[in-house]
Amino acid sequence: MKNILVTIDFVNNEKQLIDKAFQLAEKFKAKLWLLHIASPDPDFIGYDVGPQYIRDSRAEELRKEHKLLQEYTAVLKEKGVDSEGLLVQGATIEMIIEESKKLNVDLIIAGHHERGFFYNAFVGSVSAKIIKKSKIPVLIIPLE
Repeated sequence: MKNILVTIDFVNNEKQLIDKAFQLAEKFKAKLWLLHIASPDPDFIGYDVGPQYIRDSRAEELRKEHKLLQEYTAVLKEKGVDSEGLLVQGATIEMIIEESKKLNVDLIIAGHHERGFFYNAFVGSVSAKIIKKSKIPVLIIPLE
């Protein structure tokens, strides 16, 4: 196992995922790829960009997410694990699958949040969709 992709959603439990991924990467001497999928640009999904303050707010949000990814990878590198952070915009499941192929990933690690019946019925689980679409092994970590 040479490359492990970790999906990060910034819901305040990513450290739990990164810790588990670190343990695996350390044992296998694998590279960790921390991937966050940001929602697509409004233009991409057919909406007008909107007022400047909305664009500025979105840009600031992306800068914060990028900075967090850099901080996480810096800590992993200090601990001796090769790592890199990626911030990509697009449809979540499709981008995870696409990036995992590009990076020649051997394992995808994703978190699973316990949700209510209605949420699962109407939205569905991202982790379940990754399992369904991926040809690469997927490790699901239950998150608190």
